[in-house]
Amino acid sequence: MQELLNSEWLRQEFLGNTVAEYLTSAAILLFGLLFNTLLSRMLSGLVYKLGSRFWPEADLPEFRRLLVQPLEVLLFLVFLYFAFQVLDYPVQPQDLKAGDPFLKTFLLRTYQVFVIVALTWVLLRFADFVGLVFQHRTERAASKLNEQLVPFFKDFTKVLIVVFSFMAMLGSVFGVNVTGLVAGLGVGGLAVAFAAKESIENLLASFTIFLDKPFMAGDLVQVGEMIGTVEKVGFRSTRIRTLEKSFVTVPNKLMIDKPLDNLTLRTFRRAKFDIRLTYQTTSQQLRDITRDIQAYIDQHPRTNDDGRVRFLGLSPDAKDVMVLYFVDTMDWFDFIDIKEEINYRIVEIVENYGAEFALPTQRLYLQQPPEGAPQQPAERPYVGGTDLE
Repeated sequence: MQELLNSEWLRQEFLGNTVAEYLTSAAILLFGLLFNTLLSRMLSGLVYKLGSRFWPEADLPEFRRLLVQPLEVLLFLVFLYFAFQVLDYPVQPQDLKAGDPFLKTFLLRTYQVFVIVALTWVLLRFADFVGLVFQHRTERAASKLNEQLVPFFKDFTKVLIVVFSFMAMLGSVFGVNVTGLVAGLGVGGLAVAFAAKESIENLLASFTIFLDKPFMAGDLVQVGEMIGTVEKVGFRSTRIRTLEKSFVTVPNKLMIDKPLDNLTLRTFRRAKFDIRLTYQTTSQQLRDITRDIQAYIDQHPRTNDDGRVRFLGLSPDAKDVMVLYFVDTMDWFDFIDIKEEINYRIVEIVENYGAEFALPTQRLYLQQPPEGAPQQPAERPYVGGTDLE
C-alpha cells in the first residue's frame, strides 16, 4: 500500500492537480452519493430529538418526510464543496478577481445560488412541519379561529423566508447593495403600490377578516348569490365549497365589500311561501285551512312559536295564504326533509276541506246579444285595393 501511495503516477499533475488529489476528490463525491440519504436521515433524527420537547404532537416519520429530501440536496452540496477544496481551484468569493475567466466566476456563483436555494428549501419544509404541529394542537383545542390562523401565518412565514433568501442571494452572490436597493424601492414604492393595488387590497382584507372575524373556516356563508362552506382563508383569496360541490376562489376584498350572510350563526332556518287557492274557496274553508295549518306548525317538534299562517292577499287568479315558520336546524338536508313533511301535511289539510290549489289561468265569458238587436255586418277581406264580392 505504501508503495502504491508513493508511486510516480499518483504524483503526476494534470491542470495543476495531481492524480492523488483527483482520486481524493472523487472519493469524497462517491462517499457523499452513497451515504447521502443515510446521513440525511441521521441528521433529521438528531434535529427532531433536540426539539422533541417543543413538538410532542408530531412524530419522527412526519419530520423525516418533510426534511430528508432537502437535506439530501444540502449535504450533497457540502460534499461537493469539500471535494473541490482538495483541488487547486478557487472556491471562495475572495479568490475571484476582476480579470478571472467567465467560467470560473459563473461556476462559483452558480454553486452559491444552489446552496442558498437548498437552505431556503430546508427552511420552507421546516415551516411546513411547524404548521403541522400547530394544526395538531388546534384540532385538540377545537378552535375554528386557530384552524384559520395556522395556514395563514404558515404561508406568511414562507413568503418572508423566500424574500429574505432572495435578498441574501443578491447581496452575497451578486454583490448588490441590498440597503441601497431597499431605499430605492422606497422611491419607486408609489409605482409598485399602483401596480400591486389589487394584491395589497386583498392582503389588507385578509387581516380585516382575521381581526373582525365575520366568519370562520367551516362556516356556511352567502356572498351575493353564492352559498357555500368556507374551506380556507389565504393571503389573496378565500376558498369556498358551494352547495353544488364546486370549488370557488373569491378575492378577500369582495368578502368584506359585499354583504355577507353567515348562515352558520343562524339559530333557525326560515321557510316562507304562499298557498294559492282558487276563488271557489269559501271564507269558512279559508278560516279552517289557515287554523289547521297554524296548529300543525305550532305543534311540530322542530319548529318554534314564531310561525305564522295568514290569508294575506287576493291575486288576479287566486286567494293567497302566507305560510311562514322556522326550523331549528342548520343542516340543509335536515331542513328540506322537515319542509317536505310539513308540505305533505298542508296538501292533506287543503284536500280534507275540499279546496283546490289555483293555477295561473284566465276565464273568458262570452255574452250573446239580446234578441231583436241589429246585427253588425261582417267585414269583408280587402286584397290589393279591390273588394271581393
